[in-house]
Formats: sequence, structure tokens, C-alpha cells
Amino acid sequence: MQVKSRHHLRSDAVADLESTIADALGVDLEGDTYELVEFEGDAADVVLVDGDPLVVYVEGTPFLTVRGTNAHPPTRRVVTVDAGAISFVSDGADVMRPGIVEADPVIAEGDLVAVNEESHGKFLAVGRALVDGEEMPGDEGRVVESVHHVGDDLYEFSP
Repeated sequence: MQVKSRHHLRSDAVADLESTIADALGVDLEGDTYELVEFEGDAADVVLVDGDPLVVYVEGTPFLTVRGTNAHPPTRRVVTVDAGAISFVSDGADVMRPGIVEADPVIAEGDLVAVNEESHGKFLAVGRALVDGEEMPGDEGRVVESVHHVGDDLYEFSP
């Protein structure tokens, strides 16, 4: 990932970012410094909060990165998968219905969601919901499209 530019966010942009994250995920992000990192090509922009890549912009919408979800566990828009799904989701696979243990019922189709595993509560991926949260558990079909996962370029990015 080639960095194109870096600059600190203005206070109004920080307030908007914190408000959006709080409303979507129930997380209070409180940092001293917020720095936007833009990458060359198609890579998503990242916000460093106190030097850590905790926020990613997905199609213009701010959301916590996998590192961000593990540092500040969300209370909303969470999809929990069983142990059998961990290796697939960690490798970037979309989330399938049979692997889902629980999904937040407030999730609407198209929402960004955080995917965690039931055993240790660790977050593995960020994805886009393909169906509403109430429709996620079941026997077959894709329900979350993977956007960012453990081990991808964004996860490995170090400022």
C-alpha cells in the first residue's frame, strides 16, 4: 500500500467521525490526534487515531478497522460466527449462513458490520451485510461480503 498523502483532520471532521462511529457501533472513540492517510489506487483511506489505524473509509463511510474493533469492541452491528468459520473468514471469505451463531437484529441490508468469533470474542473481519440481521442465521447462502479481514494489506499496514 503506497501512501499518497497524510494530514491531520480538522476538529469538525473529527467530531463527525466520532459521531458516526458512535451511532453505528456504540463505540466512543476518543483520541488526541486523528490523521487521515490516503493511499494510491483503489485502497481505502484510513484514519490513524493516536497513531493506530483504527478507522477505514469504505465507500465514503467511516467504520472501524479489524484492529479498531478489537481495540474498541462494538456493541452494535456485530455478526458472530462459530469456530468452523474462523479460518475462512480470516482468509477473506464471505460469511455464510451456516457459520453464523448470532447477528444484531438492527443490521439492515447494505450496512457495514463487524464479524467476530464466539470462542474468544476476537474480531476477524469487516463486511457489508447482504441481508438484514434477522435473516442471517440459517442453512445456506452468503450473508456478509468481506471488505477487510485479518492479515490483508490494510490489517498489515503500519504507519
